[in-house]
Amino acid sequence: MTHSYPFDPTYGYTLDGLLSIQPPQAPADFAAFWQARYRQALGVDPALELTRSANQRTGWRVWDCCYQSTEGFAIGGWLLEPTERPATQAFLVGHGYGGIDQPDFPLPCADAVYLMPCFRGIGRSRRAPISEDPRWHVLHDIDQRDRYIIGGCVQDLWIGISALLARFPQCEYHIGYMGISFGAGIGALALPWDQRIARAHLNVPTFGHQPLRLQLPTLGSAAAHQRFQRHHGHLLETLAYYDAGSAARFIRQPVHVAAALFDPYVAPPTQFAIHNALAGPKQLFVLATGHAENPARSAQEHNLLDALRRFFCHHESGISQLV
Repeated sequence: MTHSYPFDPTYGYTLDGLLSIQPPQAPADFAAFWQARYRQALGVDPALELTRSANQRTGWRVWDCCYQSTEGFAIGGWLLEPTERPATQAFLVGHGYGGIDQPDFPLPCADAVYLMPCFRGIGRSRRAPISEDPRWHVLHDIDQRDRYIIGGCVQDLWIGISALLARFPQCEYHIGYMGISFGAGIGALALPWDQRIARAHLNVPTFGHQPLRLQLPTLGSAAAHQRFQRHHGHLLETLAYYDAGSAARFIRQPVHVAAALFDPYVAPPTQFAIHNALAGPKQLFVLATGHAENPARSAQEHNLLDALRRFFCHHESGISQLV
């Protein structure tokens, strides 16, 4: 497709080439690092608080919500409950790096509750001195592996699952995760260690194959990482522990991935590195473009929503392609 970007957002890859990419091996203590963070998150009482939201929608009861995460972070967002039928499953929904200022619709399942938190430092979870600008948020405490903000965001996800189960215990074993871009990368890092999540959807996921992210031209959060690397170096000492592709090797739950052939913000090779490394059952939905417009986008989003209904309700398998 024609474009005005100063580089090729396909990076010269065909679909076959993208399907051959594998992420780097994780550090030897990768699993131990994340398991320790997970144990810490499980020790937090989310103390979920709800107030009726001004963002109401027919068929849903929408709450403004807040729960407590690690390091005393108050995580704000929304909780949606169906009004026409009892909830039989629950989802946590992770937003992109642009944040979220109201609940996302449409949703794939009408018999589910949805928790839509803002990850720490962003939107309803903003807190000084953390910047909401992705170019700075993605660098917050990056020089300290154990304090890097992305690890805290993963803990926000896990504690959100605890909040869901505290309010909806009947949904145990029926918890799903859906994340896009930033939220999809966070989801990939979270999934291996939290078996409370039964299955997940990752849409144009970021943080895959960190060495490659530091090399490919991009307009996304990886550009901030690249600038930091040029000026300070040693970035992979932290990022090796935050590689969503490396984490995917440990994921055993069924995962549905929507990955793009053309994306100037999250390079397609880094998206496919996550899909290719998944150790459990997986499905792939091929997008023509990710963070870019194209004439088929409306049809693409409609077909993807249908695919998610099948994945979360009928547990089909296979590969779907829309180019």
